[in-house]
Amino acid sequence: MKVDLTGRTAVVTGGGGILCSVMAKALAAAGARVAILDLREEAAVKVADEIAAQGGCAVGIGANVLDPASLAAAEKTVTEKLGVCDILVNGAGGNNPKGTTSKEFLELDDLRKPVEGLKTFFDLDPAGVGFVFNLNFLGTLLTTQAFARGMALKGGGAIINISSMNAFTPLTKIPAYSGAKAAISNFTQWLAVHFSRVNVRVNAIAPGFFLTEQNRTLLTNPDGSLTARGNTILAHTPMGKFGKPEDLTGALLFLLDDTAAGFVNGVVLPVDGGFSAFSGV
Repeated sequence: MKVDLTGRTAVVTGGGGILCSVMAKALAAAGARVAILDLREEAAVKVADEIAAQGGCAVGIGANVLDPASLAAAEKTVTEKLGVCDILVNGAGGNNPKGTTSKEFLELDDLRKPVEGLKTFFDLDPAGVGFVFNLNFLGTLLTTQAFARGMALKGGGAIINISSMNAFTPLTKIPAYSGAKAAISNFTQWLAVHFSRVNVRVNAIAPGFFLTEQNRTLLTNPDGSLTARGNTILAHTPMGKFGKPEDLTGALLFLLDDTAAGFVNGVVLPVDGGFSAFSGV
């Protein structure tokens, strides 16, 4: 896509990961100065170095999206090195085993004859559920507080949140993650309305199923074959394949282009190979 982001400063949280690093590189290729934020500073710096090696302008910064002080320090560094943020991609997020059930369906024997190590809905750790919700939703809210103030004062900007297929229909076994991503979609709409008078557009991308380090062991076996869950997902994806990280960049650049999408505000755009459109029949 021929999108020109020259002169604009972009911030990508979770930028050291597979999907968000590709998005950060796409922003740099379009001319933006890019700040890669990640809890793992070395991962953020690595992506920034890769962008610089391709002739782009980037800086890697260690930051915790759940720590307002860390985000304030990151915002100060970004402003000093690259300028006030014009584009924010809230990519940091993830799941945790403590917010995940062992099985897709509860059966009476799970309660009558408990098996060691089996985690039912009734065994979910409140702290684990809270961590997942906070990482995804609160992390997005706090990061937006840190970086959108400058956008509003400057007279405009664009925010991209990362939702999920879980926000449309919750997946089995992961109630905390599903609920958190549903909150992201709702928050995207709320924020789009709230920021509409200060010329800051807010939209979200809802990826379908992509192989990442977080889900690789859930979807594939050590030999590369699909697990039962991986097979189920592909059976419900009409295009019959997992997405590639590069499949997200067109949606990202479209939503950020003020010419192509200047009147697009508050949408959640699926990039899922038809998963959300398929009834399973």
